[in-house]
Amino acid sequence: MRRYSWILMLTVLAGSFISSVSVGAESWPEFRGPKGDGHANGSILPSEVSEDLVVWQSAIPGKGWSSPVVLGDQIWLTTAKEDGTEMSVLCLSRKTGSVIHHRTLVENSEPAFCHPMNSYASPTPVIEEGRVYVHFGSYLTACLDSQSGETIWERRDFECDHHRGPASSPILHDGKLFVAYDGFDVQYVVAFDSQTGKTLWKRDREIEYGTENGDLKKAYGTATVIKVDGEYQLICPSAIATIAYDPSNGDAIWKVYHAGMNASARPIFDSGLVYIINGMGAMVAVSPTGLGDVTGSKIGWSAERAVSKKSSAMIVDGLLYMNSDDGVLSCRDTVTGEMVWQERLGGKYAASPIFANGLVYCFSIGGDIVVFKPGKTFELVSETKLGDGFMASPAVVGNDLILRSKSKLYCIRQDDVN
Repeated sequence: MRRYSWILMLTVLAGSFISSVSVGAESWPEFRGPKGDGHANGSILPSEVSEDLVVWQSAIPGKGWSSPVVLGDQIWLTTAKEDGTEMSVLCLSRKTGSVIHHRTLVENSEPAFCHPMNSYASPTPVIEEGRVYVHFGSYLTACLDSQSGETIWERRDFECDHHRGPASSPILHDGKLFVAYDGFDVQYVVAFDSQTGKTLWKRDREIEYGTENGDLKKAYGTATVIKVDGEYQLICPSAIATIAYDPSNGDAIWKVYHAGMNASARPIFDSGLVYIINGMGAMVAVSPTGLGDVTGSKIGWSAERAVSKKSSAMIVDGLLYMNSDDGVLSCRDTVTGEMVWQERLGGKYAASPIFANGLVYCFSIGGDIVVFKPGKTFELVSETKLGDGFMASPAVVGNDLILRSKSKLYCIRQDDVN
């Protein structure tokens, strides 16, 4: 772990995490929610998630690890045939779990290879009033009318060899839909006009990968928009490095090298630092105030112990929590990176945690649901099991917990909430 002297000044750095989609309280509009950080502010969830609290459950055909997104009574998610020959979108009623729309959007006679740990429907959609945006990597990016389910615009002209399947989720900000294509052969970022689908800008990654092996250039990251000193930054992780772009025109602001590949966690901005997980069990905390290559000047701390490879981090009251792939739950100080505690939960984890009503919820690939109270000592609240396992991260709307398992969608609610 490394620290630098300027880190003592971070507590006075002014900055804020930006909600990418402007919507009301009854929404979970994109991957990891309204602010992209897994926080479900104002929601009251059961402290013990059990079968008894299932309001409804619906079978989801095919295989897909995309998280559900929610607006009002609509829940949207994507799925695909396991062999990739068909890719589809579903809309279900939040009240009943019944299917409102089910459309096959892509048909492939010879789909590219997808690793069994991944799926052909891993990118999470984005929803706003009247529209839902779906992404299947180079196969399709499309905007649908959320009421009729019909296509408003679509793009199929961006080529990329994902090599082991696509997984980067799009995000929406200021009328732009941002998508990362970090493949085996090419690596670039695109901003679409959300209303028309027109390309507003496209930027090739200017990263010195240090290898000709395309397998080491892949990434599955989802971007985050933050505001620093009154200016927006699009923080877009890739293999080897992360680049901050000006979201208005795609100009690079700063870049940090952190090694790694297959990065899938969404960056978080808190305590004056951007927390980036590199996809290979290491992370860095970076000040977003520099220009150009900031690797040697703006890294506040780094860590290589008990760091997740797939799931995103959770920050609550100055403490950073991660559930690593092999079931080690850890707590770090956000400013110094010092380990506060770690606890072995067991199991394997890919889904990202959520925070609601003062509790953190973790969901394992085997179906375990672990709830704990955040703080400087580990305090387990409950351990339960539901369904056949979780690859997708959950959604929370009102007091409803929407869980996507490998084969079903669940609505969980504690009815005695005042």
